[in-house]
Amino acid sequence: MHTNRLAQETSPYLLQHAHNPVDWYPWGEEAFARARQEDKPIFLSIGYSTCHWCHVMERESFENESTAEILNSKFVCIKVDREERPDIDRIYMTYVQATTGSGGWPMSVWLTPELKPFVGGTYFPPDNRYGRPGFSTILLRIIEAWKNDRTQIIESSVKVMEELQRQTSLAEPGPDRIDAKASDKCFQQFRRVFDSRLGGFGAAPKFPRPAVHNFLLRYWKRTGNDEALDMVVTTLLAMEKGGMHDQLGGGFHRYSVDDSWFVPHFEKMLYDQAQLVISYLEAYQITKEPVLAQAARRILDYVLRDMTAPGGAFYSAEDADSVLDPGHPHEKVEGAFYMFSWLEVFNALGSPRSLFAGYRYGMESDGNVSHDPHGEFAGRNILFQAHTIEETAHYFDEPLEAMQKELAEADRQLLELRATKPRPHLDNKILTCWNGMMISAFAKAGAILGEESYVTAAARAAGFIAAEMIVQGKLLRVHGGSIGAMLDDYAWFIQALLDLYETTFEPDWLKLALDLQQQQYEILEDDEVGGFYASAQPDAASLLRIKDDYDGAEPAGNSIALMNLLRLSKLTGDETSARRLIAAFHERITAAPHAVPAMMSAIEFDLAPVREVVVATGASPEIRRKLWENFSPAQILLASDEATVRFRPELAAMNAPGAVYVCQNFTCQQPVTTVAELEPLLK
Repeated sequence: MHTNRLAQETSPYLLQHAHNPVDWYPWGEEAFARARQEDKPIFLSIGYSTCHWCHVMERESFENESTAEILNSKFVCIKVDREERPDIDRIYMTYVQATTGSGGWPMSVWLTPELKPFVGGTYFPPDNRYGRPGFSTILLRIIEAWKNDRTQIIESSVKVMEELQRQTSLAEPGPDRIDAKASDKCFQQFRRVFDSRLGGFGAAPKFPRPAVHNFLLRYWKRTGNDEALDMVVTTLLAMEKGGMHDQLGGGFHRYSVDDSWFVPHFEKMLYDQAQLVISYLEAYQITKEPVLAQAARRILDYVLRDMTAPGGAFYSAEDADSVLDPGHPHEKVEGAFYMFSWLEVFNALGSPRSLFAGYRYGMESDGNVSHDPHGEFAGRNILFQAHTIEETAHYFDEPLEAMQKELAEADRQLLELRATKPRPHLDNKILTCWNGMMISAFAKAGAILGEESYVTAAARAAGFIAAEMIVQGKLLRVHGGSIGAMLDDYAWFIQALLDLYETTFEPDWLKLALDLQQQQYEILEDDEVGGFYASAQPDAASLLRIKDDYDGAEPAGNSIALMNLLRLSKLTGDETSARRLIAAFHERITAAPHAVPAMMSAIEFDLAPVREVVVATGASPEIRRKLWENFSPAQILLASDEATVRFRPELAAMNAPGAVYVCQNFTCQQPVTTVAELEPLLK
């Protein structure tokens, strides 16, 4: 068996490639020095451990001896885990998207020894197919070009990086406030692409983009435009019923291949779970629709069961692929763990329970996936809510209560059956940023649903990050590694600490948030123009300094940072960095607000009249729960303790035992101590 340098790494993705015949290097000076010394181009491959097409390219090309021989003799080969080094990924993804018009993973980029790109793409098949040149063909063309046209390649690569720096640089700063016209424009842009029949935005494939939900709900709150609310609720209910939702185990798969949320790409990412919890909880606060709260609970319970490390932090992802036939443990198929043949279900549940479950979940004797271009789903069923429990009871002429019990037992038996299958690969990497997202979700869920165990889970995970991932006073990105935190790590973890403070009023969480915010200023803020750079890592900074500003599957660090800064300004009174950030991104926000919906949520906070609620020691659990009953995105919760009095001395007087003070427009109401007294003040 081959073993290369990646065997010494901790990244699950790099370790997956540790026994390829390719002579892989991790990203670092050792590889760069060899490329310079031998005057060879670099082949850079970027992916992550639960990436389906990364696995495919590994099997087809990186495990191929003859392909490896070409790579090893003519290139210096480097592997990067995009989740460990999103700054490196972002630089070269910017190049690939600019030169090819699209991007994705695995990402394949060829670099000069000075790390400047000159050819790039994503997945390459091993030979010419799908109308695309094969990987070996590409390699041979690049070898020939490097031999005959090197001067031109080097000159072109320098110009490319200069152009990318120009394109990614922000315009001159504008005004430091955004008016409501940008929000109206953003709403109209989402309205135009909304699928009113099936939910979601745009056509297939449909990706969850919870930052859009967050903006639309805040827009609804400020304007009263019910269409904004309807778009979110329609989408969330459609997703909850579909095959993209794990109907048995909870949680959501990465995206829907079709437009009806039925056929998923079966990967499960922590960042999707965390953000969708917030979407479902906020929609529940508004509508009081129980199914929305239940979807949030099922996500959280899934994360606690399957994605939580012994110390309380959260793992990164579960793979889409898993073993279908235990007799062939190296042959993996997408969705094998989650899908069932009808015979499996019948044998496990018997009759009539299998018939009940089959009707409820849309199962067919020969499988229920009609569109299967890769032939992976033949004879198997994706579970989705084809019929409600009431419809199932009516169809079989059974009492509703009896059918509820039958289907609950069917779910239990199917979960037991699923547990006997080989599980998908778990990416057990612990990332600060994604943990921050999940901590916020647990903290808010605990407060909104009155579930103390969720708050406990949030506090335990935050304690793990504080104890294990702040080393010599500096925040790290990955547990067990040495990579310093990046903007998204600071932003998401600071947000988590603020959310934990508002749900527990433990002053240590607020103190840590303030300390880390100071670090973020010192390490990442652009003191001249405003805003924050994505990374301070020297190797990335020397190539291209980017201020990320696109709220996709993961919102940009600057968007989350802005919300943190605006929240903190209500405590500290200092808006300087927030205003500078808005000014820096002013042109981007006003030109294309739909590209930055998370930043637009922060702008909505800035536009709305903020209500401050000060909670004194001894306030009852009932009155604290009341503060979270309704959707109040422009509400700040503070305790009259030493952590807040340090910045707001006037809060020291708001200390009547068990009292709550509601303040707005620089005016505070008389303190109240009962839910009945508090309720009218919160309307």
